[in-house]
Amino acid sequence: MKILIIAPSWVGDMVMSQSLYITLKQQHPNCELHVMAPRWCLPLLARMQEVDQAVEMPLGHGEFSLGMRWRLGRMLKKEHYDHAIVLPNSLKSSFIPLFAGIKKRTGWKGESRYGFLNDLRSNKQAFPLMVERYIALAFPKPQMRTAKDIPEIPYPKLTTAPNQQQDALSRLSLTTEKKILGLCPGAEFGPAKRWPDTHYAEISKRWITQGGQVWIFGSAKDVETAEKIRSQLPEYLQGNCHILAGKTSLTEAIDLLATCHYVISNDSGLMHIAAAVQTPVVAVYGSTSPAYTPPLSHQVEIVNTDIECRPCFKRECPLKHLKCLNELTPDTVWRALQRLQQSSARIV
Repeated sequence: MKILIIAPSWVGDMVMSQSLYITLKQQHPNCELHVMAPRWCLPLLARMQEVDQAVEMPLGHGEFSLGMRWRLGRMLKKEHYDHAIVLPNSLKSSFIPLFAGIKKRTGWKGESRYGFLNDLRSNKQAFPLMVERYIALAFPKPQMRTAKDIPEIPYPKLTTAPNQQQDALSRLSLTTEKKILGLCPGAEFGPAKRWPDTHYAEISKRWITQGGQVWIFGSAKDVETAEKIRSQLPEYLQGNCHILAGKTSLTEAIDLLATCHYVISNDSGLMHIAAAVQTPVVAVYGSTSPAYTPPLSHQVEIVNTDIECRPCFKRECPLKHLKCLNELTPDTVWRALQRLQQSSARIV
């Protein structure tokens, strides 16, 4: 069996989609699994053992380009896929499998994709977690009435490359002599997911004071936030706070997050990567909910406030106060980190 997956574009969603690939390989050990994804997600696919071939999607977020999708579909027709599974909900994401002449095309109803998908699922609300929705598509429709019908949720597991890990450490002049706390203070989705830099700075101060070091991860967009966090530390502590934001590739971030002893992260793609490399994670939730996209790991502490207006799932706070994040105190997150330390010590 040869299967084409049209994968999601967000980094976190891509990590969670590995649970589907693992399930497909469990069901069909000899299947050939090809995954189509945008260029920025290809490093993740390279670290998923279940993926036999990555296919680059040359179109970006929201780009329709029917002509390009037609050409991509006709190009893929020669692969003679037996089955396509479409993970995004958009109408346009269902075009390529149809144009490729793939006979069985599976996905959730989404934007009224009748005809484009011929194995259409409509009971999405019976699967509260995004990962459950992904995994359900690996099974025949009659078997998947609710999330209780899923036999198990295999957690994502990204591989690491020790040689590349060492190269990244050398290039960035990092050492592992002191215990490493990774911070991921960004979130591509928007500010309603970002815990305040002042709170991250307080956590950093406590960690470094106890003899550790801090690595701050993120994209080039997160450099300013990272610098704010470090600048709030006493000058004598700043040498143990290392800004990696904007300095690493996604591949390097995978290997370096695996090097950390613990990670504190907003609900973001890096949070899911940290969980997938088995680093214990404190996951900070603001406008979003762990009841939909939790980090998939057994070593997780999830923290959030219980104010009435959350989760609102907005990019920016509609009430302009960001209480769901501002009122989530450093003490709360520090206690969660201490619980992780205690639980991981028992595991060791």
